[in-house]
Amino acid sequence: MDYQELDNALQAVRKRWPEARPACGLILGSGWSDVAEAFTIRDTMPYTDIPGLGATGVVGHAGRLALAEYAGKETLIFQGRRHWYEGVGWTPIAIPVYLLKQLGASMLLVTNAAGGIREDLPPGTLMALDDHINFLGSHPLIGAHDPVWGPRFPDQTFIYKPELRAAMDRAAKAAEVPLKHGVYLAASGPTYETPAEIQFYKRIGADAVGMSTVPEALLANAAGLRVAGLSCITNFAAGILAQPLSHEEVTEATKEAMPRMKSFVLKFWEEITL
Repeated sequence: MDYQELDNALQAVRKRWPEARPACGLILGSGWSDVAEAFTIRDTMPYTDIPGLGATGVVGHAGRLALAEYAGKETLIFQGRRHWYEGVGWTPIAIPVYLLKQLGASMLLVTNAAGGIREDLPPGTLMALDDHINFLGSHPLIGAHDPVWGPRFPDQTFIYKPELRAAMDRAAKAAEVPLKHGVYLAASGPTYETPAEIQFYKRIGADAVGMSTVPEALLANAAGLRVAGLSCITNFAAGILAQPLSHEEVTEATKEAMPRMKSFVLKFWEEITL
């Protein structure tokens, strides 16, 4: 991880928004970018203006950072993320969490598009993350330790805070949006999983699978931020149905679910206690 590049990113954001004091952060995954429209947006800056972050490499990621507000909570909204499979290392993946930590935020919601492994998770379902399995084959905290990430060996018993999961349940009820709970597994990608791999993931306790989220959650938890996680299930994982998978299917499913996604996130912001 390049700590000089992390600091360069921080200085660029501070220069653009010297008065910014975000209380919350929101990382929007594949197909989630339009959720930002539900907030009051004060200003945006492209990722290409943030050193070390760079343009997103996946359709469905807008590649903008928004300074926004809702329910009296100033929020940094990352419209898109970088992924481990892009081969750019951990620095671009860590930058959003580093910015939030250094600017004083205390809570982060990470979102993603995921494949459903459980049969009661059809496309369009929203699933709160109760836990995760790191199957990326690596870890963002490998290497020299920096105190910004808390202790050298961070506890992970409650990465996804119980009080935030309870707030998500209240938000779902208020928004009249069905919400499931489950365990998310992050694989490295960029290929989709084989049917045999999905059956293995099911046996070890995974309910949904994707290629993101876990690194940001690991870093944010280590840095002392309260973390909540939310998946939009966009397809059944490989082998559940007798059909191939495609990214177009992912973006179409999130487009259909967008009204529910926006409504839920706004209600969740109303429920958050800082």
